[in-house]
Parts: sequence; C-alpha cells; structure tokens
Amino acid sequence: MKRILIFSIVCLTSIIVSLGQSVESTILPPTGYTREVCDEHSFAAYLRQLPLLPKGSKVLLYNGQEKRNQAAAFAVVDMEIGNRDLQQCADAVMRLWAEYLWAQKRYGEIKFNFTNGFPAEYKKWAEGNRIKVTGNKVEWYAAGGKDYSYKTFRKYLNMVFMYAGTASLSKELRTVPYTSLQAGDVFIKGGSPGHAVIVVDVAIHPKTKKESFFIGAKLYARPANTYPRQSCQPKSVTLV
Repeated sequence: MKRILIFSIVCLTSIIVSLGQSVESTILPPTGYTREVCDEHSFAAYLRQLPLLPKGSKVLLYNGQEKRNQAAAFAVVDMEIGNRDLQQCADAVMRLWAEYLWAQKRYGEIKFNFTNGFPAEYKKWAEGNRIKVTGNKVEWYAAGGKDYSYKTFRKYLNMVFMYAGTASLSKELRTVPYTSLQAGDVFIKGGSPGHAVIVVDVAIHPKTKKESFFIGAKLYARPANTYPRQSCQPKSVTLV
C-alpha cells in the first residue's frame, strides 16, 4: 500500500455518462485526458470496475438514514456496509484493498495492524482463530475450524474496523512523491481524528503529461455507502 499526506485537493472536472454501472463506464476522464493503462488483474482495474448505483442515488448511513450534505457525493458505490457503526474513512480504504485481495484469493496478504501495533492477519482468522481484546492486551485464541467464506471474511473486517484506523494505517503505508500518483494510492493524515481518501482512478494528458484523478471511497465519521468524488498496491503520497 502507499499513502498520501494531504489536507485538501482540487481536481479537474470529468464527464458523466448514463450508460454503464461501474466507475470506468460511468465516469469519463476530462476532455483530452486518457486513463492510464493497467493490468486487468491489478488493484487499479478492480477500482475501475466498482459497481455504481443509478445516478441520483442517496448516500445512506449504516442504519439506512440519509447522510447529511448529499451534494458532496459524486456517485455511490453499490457495496453493503452492514448495520453497525464501524466503517469510516480509513476503513473504506482497508475494505477495498482487502476485498480485492480476497477476490484474488491472496489471503496471506490481507493483514492490518491495530492501533496498538497488533498484526491482525486474515489467514489466521480463516484458519479458525479469533482475536481477544482486553484493554490494551490483544491475543489470538483457537475458536473453530477452517473457514474462508465471505461471511467469515466480513466478520474479520469488522474486527479490523473496530481496532484499526488512520493512526495505524498511516504507519503501514510507504510514502511516495505526489508526482507518481497512481490509482489505489491514499491521501491520509493519521490521528484521532485523522482522515483518509483513496484515489480511485488516474487520467493523463498525452501531451502535457498532467494528471487528473478521481478521489473516492471516502466515508465520514458516520458510515455511509462508499462513494467516489471527483477530484498497484496502495501507497501513501506526500505532496512535494
């Protein structure tokens, strides 16, 4: 993964088309720009194929209520978020990366550190172990048999969402220059509160080589549907 340290950003405007229900088919690059070529099995390709709800769909919180300031949403990704108040900004980043790896069956690469540094490895979870948290003490314990089902995977993610955040994620990501921005990179400021936003796609002008990118997968303090905003392993990008 890589991360991006940032407070605010201004992006070029893109064109929306009505046909198609994915990021790639629905949101076109600005005039004169083209999307960067990427491998069909890459994280960038996965982000481009995120399914979108129909234009005008509301951003909903975990409890079904509409999120305030609907105007901030450019489009809404069609992804369930459960019925618990767990998924926030860094959780959206971890969710997308983990979902991509799980779909690729790259189970051994799914790992996130808790805020206290405890490494929560999905493969251990899927092999039948569970995590016990007592104060600041965290430990594994045997709880059952092997289960790599999606249901068990989501339970693992809920545990991660409870005990990891921008403070821990910012320490896991390696920093890269802003000039090498790629889809899947993350703008992040670790802390309590902190904030994180993932870059869903990147387009480049063939002559000027100037980049335009779409910022997405952003959630506020109360979970809502993941949604792209205008504006490959994840990394953090520093503005330099």
